Amino acid sequence: MRRVLSVIAGLLIAGLAWEGYKAVGNPEGTVLFGVRVLPRADDLSMPHLWTIADRLGAPELAGGRPVWQVVLDACAFTLGITAAGFLAGALIGLVLAVAMQRFRIVERGLLPYVILSQTVPLVALAPLIAGWGGVVMPPWATVAVIAAYLAFFPVAVGMLRGLQSPSASGVELMRSYAAGWWRTLVKLRFPAALPYLFPALRLAGAAAVVGAVVGEISTGTRGGIGRLIIEYSREATSDPAKVYTAMLGAALLGLVVAAAVSLLEVPLMRHRRHVEVVTL
Repeated sequence: MRRVLSVIAGLLIAGLAWEGYKAVGNPEGTVLFGVRVLPRADDLSMPHLWTIADRLGAPELAGGRPVWQVVLDACAFTLGITAAGFLAGALIGLVLAVAMQRFRIVERGLLPYVILSQTVPLVALAPLIAGWGGVVMPPWATVAVIAAYLAFFPVAVGMLRGLQSPSASGVELMRSYAAGWWRTLVKLRFPAALPYLFPALRLAGAAAVVGAVVGEISTGTRGGIGRLIIEYSREATSDPAKVYTAMLGAALLGLVVAAAVSLLEVPLMRHRRHVEVVTL
């Protein structure tokens, strides 16, 4: 309930900040030393929130479906791709973290390249992945690969930190029980890594959404929210509120993914606390 109230309060604050800046901001933007430091506050650049809400209920085209339904269908399409990319990226990250924790030489040799992989601009990488996989994979799978590429990094780094978090005394205790590496991993290291894993999964979920949206834009995949943003942005001059409806859909998609990870976190962390209490 506290999280729900926090989300509602955050949305209210964001809405008040939007309308407050629109009321007092310069329609031409605030320019400092020849550089625009604050955006334009005119109706073309910043429509009123109620204008965006009215546009959601209006037909996308004359006699067509309402915009909210088109945006919702596009979000559902992108959500499926995001889920596939997120699961693949999380699995890859977990495997890499376990391998790097098990073998120090793997950590020393692989971790720098894992970090280096995130320095490649996604807009440059996405067309390459589309070109490599376009012959053997459908367009949605190419976008899922791009989402997985962004999602695996926070899981690999966060999980590695969590697997290395148990104290030396705890590891020595497992050795005194003649517990092997696998049993130590399952009974000690993995439970200790859960507080590190779930923040990493939330970051991975957000990264997967970004990867899916950018991938749809870069590869031209139709049906998703990324492509819808491009299509609506072409009408920004005549119908600026329409662009923001697609952006709201992308933001809603990110919230759904974060909420899904949080729902997974509750039972596992509750079980972990229960085990700690029983152990003590």
